[in-house]
Amino acid sequence: MTSMTATSANGVDVDTLFATLDLVKGMPAAAQFQFRANNTWVSGTHSRTTISGYFGAGEEREHTASHLFSTDHPEVLVGSDAGPTPIEYLLIGLAGCITAGIGNIASARGVVLESVESRLEGDIDLNGVLGFGGSRNGYQRIRMVVTIAGDADEATLRGLVAQSKARSAVFDVLTNGVPVDIDVEVA
Repeated sequence: MTSMTATSANGVDVDTLFATLDLVKGMPAAAQFQFRANNTWVSGTHSRTTISGYFGAGEEREHTASHLFSTDHPEVLVGSDAGPTPIEYLLIGLAGCITAGIGNIASARGVVLESVESRLEGDIDLNGVLGFGGSRNGYQRIRMVVTIAGDADEATLRGLVAQSKARSAVFDVLTNGVPVDIDVEVA
């Protein structure tokens, strides 16, 4: 069971969480962030993406370490299975965003979490991707089941998940869309 202290709950530094909220209330521009990814093709359907620098809270910043991710397709889709497919990373992103929100919201509300787990499924018809038409290229539906336990009643625990969903950046992008610009530079 995760313990709570005056400044930490569920692994969240609550003092920093509230200080950040107060800072953004007083200076909304501090909430403007730009995250970045640099991708390099390896071979076939395999590529690697590095995440290291970003802009946030008014300045350029670096993660404490660079993060390297591989994407590929399974062998049945002409890949070497050197990593999850790019569309599977959407499931990872959604799960991570909802779970992080639950941890923060629970901590802010003084709820001690015992566990948070989720299962995600995304249904996709590859006819569109393969150029045969008849379906969209992306997921037709995503299902997520969150199993949560903590020292609060069922309504409160359900409320944590609902609030996380309402504040999730990834859920927002998936359900409302976002303009995506792709420019080409020929080397």
